[in-house]
Amino acid sequence: MGTGSPRQADALVFFGATGDLAYKQIFPALAAMVRRNHLKVPVIGVAKAGWDRERLLDRARDSLRHHQMLDDTTFATLAGLVDYVDGDYEDPDTFDLLRAKLGTAKRPLHYLAIPPSLFATVVGALSKSGCARGGRVVVEKPFGRDLASARQLNEVLHAFFPEDSIYRIDHYLGKEAVLGLLYFRFANSFLEPIWNRTYVSSVQVTMAESFGVQGRGRFYDQTGAIRDVVQNHMLQVVALLAMEPPAGYGHGDVRDEKAKVLRAIPPLRPANVVRGQFVGYREEDGVAPDSQVETFAALRSHVDTWRWSGVPFYVRAGKCLPTTATEVLVRLRRPPEAVLGQDRSGAPNYVRFRLSPDVTISLGARVKAPGEAMVGNEVELALHEQAAGAELRPYERLLGDALRGDASLFAREDAVEAGWAVVDGVLDGSSPLYSYQPGTWGPKEANALMSDRGGWNDPAPAAQP
Repeated sequence: MGTGSPRQADALVFFGATGDLAYKQIFPALAAMVRRNHLKVPVIGVAKAGWDRERLLDRARDSLRHHQMLDDTTFATLAGLVDYVDGDYEDPDTFDLLRAKLGTAKRPLHYLAIPPSLFATVVGALSKSGCARGGRVVVEKPFGRDLASARQLNEVLHAFFPEDSIYRIDHYLGKEAVLGLLYFRFANSFLEPIWNRTYVSSVQVTMAESFGVQGRGRFYDQTGAIRDVVQNHMLQVVALLAMEPPAGYGHGDVRDEKAKVLRAIPPLRPANVVRGQFVGYREEDGVAPDSQVETFAALRSHVDTWRWSGVPFYVRAGKCLPTTATEVLVRLRRPPEAVLGQDRSGAPNYVRFRLSPDVTISLGARVKAPGEAMVGNEVELALHEQAAGAELRPYERLLGDALRGDASLFAREDAVEAGWAVVDGVLDGSSPLYSYQPGTWGPKEANALMSDRGGWNDPAPAAQP
């Protein structure tokens, strides 16, 4: 990765360098980029921890060892790129020192791995010190807590950076399986003729997690399933499924089409949402004893476009469910009439996208069973299978794109606000909260949302190697 492109960043600055996100995601991503010879620019960590450069490198070494990525050659190269600034984000001297360490860099990329409450302080100081000039900024999710706060954050960022220099990161969009879904949709001509209201009866997206809040009770009790994954991850998958073909693969083409889908989804009403909370959640550390926060959410929505008018889109996400998997099921309509004694009680044809932990694209069909009777069996034809772990790390992909100035996989202002507009009316907790036992598929009340007789598609556990 060179620095000759007019959009190629010539330095990477990441705030929150001593935090958990840096340890879990950023250091492994930087090491992976070094291995591929994709990182050649200075990397400057910034934090207020009383650390120095050597302490930060010790932290990076521990991170790579923990992720089984530590090797002497890679680490030596990474260490040669890394520098560190220790200081208070409210102290102008911190940013003057940063400006000095940036040296001749004219297109720095600033990654804010810090709470949104600090965005205004940091971007304002970047501007005053001259560090923002010619640069770009990457901000982490959650981008706001509702529509109003998202708009406020956008105003803060736009005071110092133009929209085309703001990269709102959602690691989910960097996953190989999610990109594979986008590719499969538009790289195959056989799908397009049936990918519409004439042939599709319903679309389901399920994100199941077999684990609970894993010690993050204090954070989760301020968030909940709708804010944590529905508003961003799940609606992004819906957008990929429902979008029109992009005009090209420029920075704005894919984002244009996704934004159109999100704007076409009517705001959710409480009657179309079922919230659940697993038994035992209120005993988690940091969780209020009378918490009304959902650990499960199921919803029914529509995409009001010519292609999808009248087709229900179902979304379901939850913790402490029977397995950990993300899956899309697109059910097709049945043939218009039974022929040759065809049994119409079986499942209709479908297209299934398994996005995690393994990756599978398959087609559900019926074939004649052996024998004299004209009866059939349901079969699934695997079109693509890929073992988990064979893909690029999401943060490696997204950081590389941000350094190159490719914003295709980052959320744009209008899409973020459109996503919040969909869920904004059901964030107040006014809809009932139902309990469910861990290890089940959530509260039974969620079944009432499913109008077609096929019911919810419960993803199977991942196949054992």
